[in-house]
Amino acid sequence: MNQNNLQIETALAREDAIVAEHFYRMWLDLDFDPNSLVSNWQEITLKYIDNARQNLKYRAFIAKIEDKIVGSASCQLFDGLYPSIIKAESRLYGYIWGVYVEKSYRDRGIGKQLTNQAIDYLQSLGCTRAILHASPRGQPVYDRLGFIASNQMHLDL
Repeated sequence: MNQNNLQIETALAREDAIVAEHFYRMWLDLDFDPNSLVSNWQEITLKYIDNARQNLKYRAFIAKIEDKIVGSASCQLFDGLYPSIIKAESRLYGYIWGVYVEKSYRDRGIGKQLTNQAIDYLQSLGCTRAILHASPRGQPVYDRLGFIASNQMHLDL
């Protein structure tokens, strides 16, 4: 691959279906059984994107090589897991999700470039922190970008 042919662009609304498909394929790549995913995954994802665009300053980025979209990443303001009573200037989090690169284009720095675009966008919104949930394959990429493992804990039930 000639790196000069790689372009990272802001995704347009007409590309939401591609971003949604990448999100679906990300779960398949994480070894989820397709039968464990809802059949209307595209409808749900597109509705989520539309709501996030309207209410959470959502933006997606696409990676293109010779006009072929080979990856995408989404980001938005983090809506939180509980009511936020902290002033935004003290803690305004951005959330990066759905970072995906097609298998034949991986290990070439595309995911890193998509993530950096998302970080830059979140910084432009005044975010004080960018958070994400990394797959085992993605974690080394995010470690190199300076992300720090947090104190999130979970209990499988």
